[in-house]
Amino acid sequence: MNEYDVRVAKVEGTHVWHVHRDTDEFFLVLDGELHIALREVGGERTVRLARGMVFTVPRGVWHRPYAPVPTRILLFEPSGTLSVGDAHDDLPDHVDATTGHAL
Repeated sequence: MNEYDVRVAKVEGTHVWHVHRDTDEFFLVLDGELHIALREVGGERTVRLARGMVFTVPRGVWHRPYAPVPTRILLFEPSGTLSVGDAHDDLPDHVDATTGHAL
């Protein structure tokens, strides 16, 4: 949509610390629960999102999503945005670095 991808993902467990330098990242929790840890000036904080809640991670902010239970999310990102950002910590085997998969 207008050079943006609308993505639906099923997630569980811990993602990787990463940053999107040039774009915000929009999350809508469709089902389940999502925690997003943020590294900000002054320290770290965690945002906890229940079903129906929305949060936007500002561009340039290091963050790490975590889903304690199987969770479905909807994201809006510019087409081609890598799921692990422009920079990231080492990728564990369970993290899928992708620009999306065809349905």
